[in-house]
Amino acid sequence: MTEQAVPGLDPERLAAVLAAPLDLDPSLPLEAELIGGGRSNITVALRQGRREWVLRRPPLGRRLPTAHDMGREFAVLGGLVGSAVPAPRPLFHCDDEAVIGAEFYVMERVDGRILRAPRDVDLDPAAARRTSFALVETLAAIHAVDYEAAGLAGLGRPDRYAERQVRRWVGQLDSGIRVTAPLRELATRLEAAVPASSRAALVHGDYRIDNVVLDPADPGRIVAVLDWEMATIGDPLADLGMLVMYWCRPGDRCASEVHEITTAPGFIEREELTAAYAAATGADLADLPFFVALAHFKLAVIVAGIGARMEAGDTLGEGFEQIAEIPDVLVAGGLEVEL
Repeated sequence: MTEQAVPGLDPERLAAVLAAPLDLDPSLPLEAELIGGGRSNITVALRQGRREWVLRRPPLGRRLPTAHDMGREFAVLGGLVGSAVPAPRPLFHCDDEAVIGAEFYVMERVDGRILRAPRDVDLDPAAARRTSFALVETLAAIHAVDYEAAGLAGLGRPDRYAERQVRRWVGQLDSGIRVTAPLRELATRLEAAVPASSRAALVHGDYRIDNVVLDPADPGRIVAVLDWEMATIGDPLADLGMLVMYWCRPGDRCASEVHEITTAPGFIEREELTAAYAAATGADLADLPFFVALAHFKLAVIVAGIGARMEAGDTLGEGFEQIAEIPDVLVAGGLEVEL
């Protein structure tokens, strides 16, 4: 592992803070390696001897307002302990930004596979099909969580959720990102099509194929759901809309490599995906088109924010070359949805 690969992180200082909560061995160094670099939150692998953990912190530099709340993500993981939702166990949260330059938390490291790009997909068609249904089953499990019993009721207010989501994300257009006329048009359409929904569930907020860890021996089993920073209490169709937005099919214009993953043979069609969710949950999907369009809009805004950080030199890792093109593709897809 390469300590120098994590700017702003002093392993010795971090080890002093983590010594008690992680029961570190004072005779061994704490090593750190960047494993997820700054498009959203920064993810760092920690190791001491044979023991491993994962540290999460916000990205460097400029951030969208209300995003990257480490305490919120830590609380959600704590609430999920003992539930039917597979998630890493949270171990320690630190709000003292002086330690590594930002608030952070540490969680257990879950062994498994993450499909981050088409090159990672070595599944045969039958395995890809099982993975598709595992994603639906796990999403249904998230939405079935008794969030009040889990101590997560304070995450958000389900009343007028869709309206507040539109207001929040349209408001981000004034946060210094690049705003195009089509992006403004999509915002206007969403504002005019807000559904009146009273559904309430734990919502992941960024549910997609590269935010889950697959069992290395059986890709039809999900062993962990990651990246809970945008979790809230709201309409569960927001998660399904996000999953559908990412579910690119052969022949589609895919916005990113993550979207392209599900173009591999065996991944089910969008209609089969949504039908499986409806069968698992009994949900009425009449408002789903709105949430699919909203997902396109939200991700376009988020990626535009990443682009702004990229221009400011506040990103880590690789793969930012085509960031500027992604929001336009997403907006075009959102405008194609019939609301």
